[in-house]
Amino acid sequence: MDSLITFAIAAGICVFFFLGYLRKMKAQEKRAHEAARKGTIYSEGPRAQHPKIDANSCIGCATCTSVCPEGDVLAMLGGKAAIVNGYKCVGHSLCAEACPVGAITMVMASPGMSADLPVLSAQHETNVPNLFIAGELGGLALIKNAINQGRDCVDTIAGRTNALRGSPSPGVFDLLIVGAGPAGISASLRAVERKLNYLTIEQDQIGGTVAKYPRQKLVMTSPVELPLYGKFKKLELSKEDLIALWKSLLQRADFNVRTGEKIEDIQRASDGVFTIVSNKEQYRARAVILSLGRSGNPRRLGVKGEELPKVMYRLIETDHYINKRILVVGGGDSAVEAAMGLASQKGNNVTLSYRKESFGRIKERNAQRIQEYMRSGKVEVLFNSLPAEFQCDKAVLQIQGGTREIPNDYVWIFAGGEPPRAFLEKIGVKLGNREMTLEVKQNVVRI
Repeated sequence: MDSLITFAIAAGICVFFFLGYLRKMKAQEKRAHEAARKGTIYSEGPRAQHPKIDANSCIGCATCTSVCPEGDVLAMLGGKAAIVNGYKCVGHSLCAEACPVGAITMVMASPGMSADLPVLSAQHETNVPNLFIAGELGGLALIKNAINQGRDCVDTIAGRTNALRGSPSPGVFDLLIVGAGPAGISASLRAVERKLNYLTIEQDQIGGTVAKYPRQKLVMTSPVELPLYGKFKKLELSKEDLIALWKSLLQRADFNVRTGEKIEDIQRASDGVFTIVSNKEQYRARAVILSLGRSGNPRRLGVKGEELPKVMYRLIETDHYINKRILVVGGGDSAVEAAMGLASQKGNNVTLSYRKESFGRIKERNAQRIQEYMRSGKVEVLFNSLPAEFQCDKAVLQIQGGTREIPNDYVWIFAGGEPPRAFLEKIGVKLGNREMTLEVKQNVVRI
């Protein structure tokens, strides 16, 4: 009798926990469906890299859904992992690394979504032989990816060096690198390691886009290996930390760079040697790596008064602005981070204008923080609004069929950038119709 009672109690406990598990799974699936619905509202699909899931191999362990720093890119639907917000993916690849059965691979977006992306081989080479692209311009976000690609491109070129050099050619570099951002710096340091005769050209300053980020912006959240340094041990790195590290390395290395010089044309001759023309000089090289970034020139809104000095497209030092009335335009991470940074300065009155009904493409940590700023009144967010005109002392917004005038000292617009499509087409790089699987190292446990 006692054994029956014990069995009944044990069975009851098992049923209790099983029903709790079912309720938990049902709640998770409800959230997943909501995330998927949100994804269809804010995006037509992945713009660049994203995970591809083999449903037949997926065992439903949900590990992939818990490791992504960007939030709900993946979720569990019907007991299987599914992409619900592919447009949020920036290429961490942690989901593919964490999958115990190798059911996830990282792939590029469909051809229709990647019309402005250059067609690249698995070695990041364009259709023009020995012309490579590394970093964001190739479609992959993240500094980690840029560093890895810059290094890998140089390794490929170094393996071809003897064949490329051929007969002696005075004044011809083994390699010319365009851009000194993360990919360009990594490529430069690797070129030093591989003893290549190279030159790096940067139109602005060392660090590229990273140098223009707001102060103390978190720029790296995963380990990466940098030439001449080794593996970063910090899991989080600020803009200042990364630039300081770069500068220390570049002082130690034979870093051959020229700044304040813009490349205007690149043409490959019949002998395979490139002629690279800048606004100051002309160079010749056997191989070229483009690490330009993708943002290009800031995208303008075409709004009356946009030419006023108070209208800007890049924010670096938020603490330079105090006791000001500020309008920030945009709904991405850059806009939200700028609004919060400016709102944290003394006496600022910050308004954020976004054309959609809610934020749908920002990082999870920014989504949580901006809600706190809205609740506290530090930032007023005007959804479904568009700038109509900028005047010296105010900004005029269109809001749900009407207009609203906001007293205003400064405007920051974060509407993205125009990719250098015209330049790529000019130098013969093929764009669009691209399908590529990205190699991700993982430890696969066979079950």
